[in-house]
Amino acid sequence: MPSNTRTPKARALGSALREARESREISLRGLAVQLGKDPGMLSRWETGERIPKPTDVAQILTLLGVNGDQYDEIVEMTSGTDASQWLAVSLPEQRQQLAALLDLESTATAITDVSPLLVPGILQVSSYVRAIMTAGGVPADEVATRVAVRIGRRDAITRADPARVLALIGEAALRQIIGNRAIMVEQLNYLREMAELPNVDVRVIPLASGWHPGLEGPFTLIDTSESSVVQIENRRSGLFLHEDEDVDIYRQGVDTVLQVAMSPEGSRGLITEVANEMETTS
Repeated sequence: MPSNTRTPKARALGSALREARESREISLRGLAVQLGKDPGMLSRWETGERIPKPTDVAQILTLLGVNGDQYDEIVEMTSGTDASQWLAVSLPEQRQQLAALLDLESTATAITDVSPLLVPGILQVSSYVRAIMTAGGVPADEVATRVAVRIGRRDAITRADPARVLALIGEAALRQIIGNRAIMVEQLNYLREMAELPNVDVRVIPLASGWHPGLEGPFTLIDTSESSVVQIENRRSGLFLHEDEDVDIYRQGVDTVLQVAMSPEGSRGLITEVANEMETTS
């Protein structure tokens, strides 16, 4: 039986099918007629509420005229779609995970980002993103697109019904020079501005806090009305966890980090202090 759990990979598969259909300007009902299937079932496949069989996906893609690498990548996504975790190592899989992340954030009720060494992606300004990607060796012709995607994530904060955002940021992230001091001043001022929003809570984890779970690595906890997901990234791979016991461990980690983090007022004060230091020495 197909799963009715909207796992991150199921959402990504559904998104890929929907984009393939819409790019060919075919309506959901029109596709259903051509396939001889129920439009409601196709809709549930596209939202990730149900997981289609590989043969169903192949049939859809063939009818839509999808072929080559795109065909192979989408069909591959039917493997392990209802697994307890989703590890992405290849570039196609990492792109699929990014699509899933954007989809999750678009419907998130709460986003918690624990980031000990960098400003969280959802709160980064374009110059900061560009500096990271340029130094990280991202091909020049891809930088602009990736920056636009990263900045587009702000919609989760500023939309009509915004997500609540808790950003737990290491003091080291405030002081690490990314690009140059002018970029850091812009980034810190933006961070302080975002911290004034009623739905954004920015807490700095001081260097003197000692050990805390955030030192094991950054992670993002995304809550939607349906489920909760943890996203973890490193230089070579990405990982989504959605089983309750896994999510609970990271939620407990957030609680522990909160115990050593500064207050919102103290955090804004420190951000202002570091920004002023950067400005006077730039």
